[in-house]
Order: sequence, then C-alpha cells, then structure tokens
Amino acid sequence: MACGGFVCSKTSLCILNLIYVMVSLLMVGVAAWGKWFGLVSSFRVMAAVIAVGSFLFVVAVMGLCGAVKHHQVLLFFYMLILLMVFIVQFSVSCACLAINKEQQNLLLETGWNKSESMQEDLERSLDCCGFLQVNYNESCGAVCFKNQTCRPCSVIIQAYADDTLQFVGGVSLFFSFTEILGVLLAYRYRNQKDYRQNPGAFI
Repeated sequence: MACGGFVCSKTSLCILNLIYVMVSLLMVGVAAWGKWFGLVSSFRVMAAVIAVGSFLFVVAVMGLCGAVKHHQVLLFFYMLILLMVFIVQFSVSCACLAINKEQQNLLLETGWNKSESMQEDLERSLDCCGFLQVNYNESCGAVCFKNQTCRPCSVIIQAYADDTLQFVGGVSLFFSFTEILGVLLAYRYRNQKDYRQNPGAFI
C-alpha cells in the first residue's frame, strides 16, 4: 500500500505519539531525578517540568488511542489541542530566537527576583553571588563566598543566555513542526476508510 493510505497514516500517527510518550516520560523522570538527588531545589521548576510532561503524556495517549481505534471524537480533540499547543510553542520559539540583549537582561533579572530557591541553586552551581553585585554581608552558598572572590551571577548567566535561548528556541521550533505534522496526519487519517473491515462504510 502506498504511503498516504489508511495503514500508513495510522502507523505514522502511532509512531509520532509513541515518541511524544517517551519524551513526556523522560521529562517527568529527569525532573524527579533532579529533585531526588538535590540538583534542583526549586519546587516550582520541578512542578512546571512535571506538569508539561504530564500534559504531553495525556495528549499523546489521546492521539495514540484515537489512532489505534480510529476514534473520530478523540482524533478531533487531539487535533484541536495539538493545534493550540503548536500556536503557543511556535510563538515562544520565535520570541526566544528574536529577543534582544536589553529584553534578555530584563527577563533574567525578573526571573532571578521571583524565586529564592532558584537563586540558591544558581549561586551554588555557577559559583557566584548576587545578581548585579556581590554583597559579602549577606549569606551565599557559593564556594567562592568564603574567599570573597565571587563574581555577580548576571555576568555568568548572560554569557550562556544567548546560546541557551538559541538552543531552546531551535528545539522548540523543531518540535512545533512535529505538532503541525501530527495535526495533518490526524486530519488525513480521520477522513480515511478502513477497507479491511468494511469496504462500503466511512468509519
């Protein structure tokens, strides 16, 4: 059977959703592993990653069940949710790739001020203290604090921010196109007939 037929569309959709399932389980597993071993002390960061992974898992299972059973309702809602996710993710990826230096610095400082636990994680992992300046009268978990040789964290973070935003934007853009591929596959598959079960019926 040529690719584009019922079996090919079903197989492609199942494979795509199995990949989504594996990615979602990997996200949840990495977040739980990081929290268990103390690599991430911020509950908000861990909860956000787990929430995104769980959402992706639910959507992938919905698409997988719809593909296996050729279920019209599941496939419709799968297309609808995936299309909305595509719009949001495509917008975020474009923003990551187009952000300028001034906007980047403002975003980093806003994120820094929102979570003390994240500040502690970054200070400990990057061996720096404070965001814009080091204050040795305050506490800091970095090793350099004992020797009073610390640099502000903004200097180190900004050195990696450009590459990180480019990487995140690129990966997010790539996955957004897999989502629109999922929408197109689901739409095509939803309107195809399964000639093996009932040649005269539109299932």
